[in-house]
Amino acid sequence: MRIVVTGCNGQLARSLVERSRERADTEVVTVGRPYLDLTRAETILPTIERCRPDLVISAAAYTAVDQAEAEPELALAVNATGAGAVSEAAACLGLPVIHVSTDYVFDGSKEGAYVEDDPPAPLSVYGATKLAGEKAVAAANPRHLILRTAWVYSPFGKNFVKTMLRLAENREEVQVVADQWGNPSSALDIAEAVLEVAARMIQATDDSVFGVYHLVGTGVTNRADLARHVLAVSRTRGGPWALVRDVTTAEFPTPARRPANSSLSTARFSATFGCVMPAWQHSVETAVERLLRDGRR
Repeated sequence: MRIVVTGCNGQLARSLVERSRERADTEVVTVGRPYLDLTRAETILPTIERCRPDLVISAAAYTAVDQAEAEPELALAVNATGAGAVSEAAACLGLPVIHVSTDYVFDGSKEGAYVEDDPPAPLSVYGATKLAGEKAVAAANPRHLILRTAWVYSPFGKNFVKTMLRLAENREEVQVVADQWGNPSSALDIAEAVLEVAARMIQATDDSVFGVYHLVGTGVTNRADLARHVLAVSRTRGGPWALVRDVTTAEFPTPARRPANSSLSTARFSATFGCVMPAWQHSVETAVERLLRDGRR
């Protein structure tokens, strides 16, 4: 099984490469700029075709949530137009596509976890452009899997877990919002799940497996309690630690509005593919231990 992933340096792309090395029957090839540029549609189909894949994973995105408020055209070009072009290229080659989306397509007003059929209502440019991307992907290729994930962290790139460890190196106290709730999700866990379902997508003879799914770590928490867990694990392993002080979103306004509750139900994904994501606490512990061992902060 040969898989092409758009984006070379993202957390999921790098996690997919790492997890694929554990599978003798799977090869993951990442492609990015300048060879594949989501803002230059003419680069997309030829680059994917040269790789001769069995499946395409659309993972590249404009993810600077606050900066997107000042660059809506660029965010739309990458997250919607570019994603749609990747899906169309896959369709032209007769290939299924897995597209990675976000919890930020919801406004956070629901009590309890969102399911896939809940109406989206993004609060930010980022969320709106990702929702537009979902629609473009679905319209371009009927053999699509749209995976909404959330609060992604890994040993790679910039993410919340690494930021907390870095801040704790020089501070006795960190202030973290306690009124935003969601599902911390390990990119390595997501990658493992994606590779498990990829073969089913390639072999599917009907439309039963295609559509929109939620794929996040098991369990819900708020950002302040997530920070506490990260730093508690770090402390027990001899790493940096700081006191976490709860603050409200109103005390720390940002250019982009975040949903207060973006927790997602993974029941549909589990029922369809028989895959249950690990508890977020366990995966965070694994990530912190690795980051401390490797010195990546």
